[in-house]
Amino acid sequence: MTIRLPASGAALLPSRHLAPWLAASLALLLAACGAGEEKQQRPLPLVRAEAAATQQFADVYAAIGTATANEQVVLTAPVTERIIRLGFADGGFVRRGQLIAELAQGQETASLASAAARAREAEQQLGRLKVLKDRGFATKANYDAQVAALATAQAAAAEARASIGDRVIRAPFSGLASLRQISVGAVVGAGTPIATISDIGVIKLDFTVPETMLARVAVGQAIAARSAAFPDQMFGGTIRAIDPVIDPATRAVKLRAHIPNGAGQIRPGMLMTVELQSRPRTATAVPELAIVNEGDDRFVYILADDGTVKRTPVTTGGRRDGLVEITGGLAPGTHVVTEGVVKLSDGMKVRVEGEGKAASGVAASDAAAK
Repeated sequence: MTIRLPASGAALLPSRHLAPWLAASLALLLAACGAGEEKQQRPLPLVRAEAAATQQFADVYAAIGTATANEQVVLTAPVTERIIRLGFADGGFVRRGQLIAELAQGQETASLASAAARAREAEQQLGRLKVLKDRGFATKANYDAQVAALATAQAAAAEARASIGDRVIRAPFSGLASLRQISVGAVVGAGTPIATISDIGVIKLDFTVPETMLARVAVGQAIAARSAAFPDQMFGGTIRAIDPVIDPATRAVKLRAHIPNGAGQIRPGMLMTVELQSRPRTATAVPELAIVNEGDDRFVYILADDGTVKRTPVTTGGRRDGLVEITGGLAPGTHVVTEGVVKLSDGMKVRVEGEGKAASGVAASDAAAK
């Protein structure tokens, strides 16, 4: 049995060859239809683009510093004696000259009274001798001896007053007192700490930088510091001093900054992260998502007027707030793709979000294959 093919009208095939031929023809027909539909239905890649703008950049160096008080002193007992009065509260504010502690001074008070009495007596005796000397009834030697006796008595009185003064401890400057560790009636030895007074209106922050940064730092330069106790707050300050000596072991130099601390948030001993900025400049910037990294090379996709993208090499610099500094290869105002770069290739047509289709129709066959 044979079958006549309607297409040619002449070729005849045996029936045993008909089934394979029909199957192959049907497969080719379905593949052609599928490719056509895919080519017609595949949309252009949707991207987001924006113009490259200029932004402020600076080189930022991070360091760790320790906060110290502007002025801080540990007041100690000058002698071994019993405490009879305290004049500060735990963590309270004290003013310059305010009484901090008073030690017993009974013996010293008695010594002062005795010396003062001797001084008065010597002064009276000196007055009588002066009258006699003026009349010629007293010798100059007797008069000079009485002058020396008066000076000795006055010196003894001054020594007693000084000893009493040593037993009255006052604040040398205004600040916050430490927590009290002693009580009235306690006997303290010479050198025993009584209170620590800290002036924290200004905080000194010491930190180190490599010696290679010496050319980038200067007195008066601004710094920013952050503490783990206040992670959402940045404290500003200025560099006030640079150590003239470089540590030969670490090759680092110590810097001291002053930070205003009117609210008293920063406390001495706090560990703080310091940000030091140098070389401020204005440069072209694009979002980080616009950068394509391939090894040591960096690229962006520039959006052309005809809706195609061009892969362009660029040179990058610093980073700030999600932006990347472009130091070469891109001019300000150039439109670059900021989102969707992973699905692009050089010369591909795209649709820009918010602007409708950049080009009508479907992607070229080469772009579709990619």
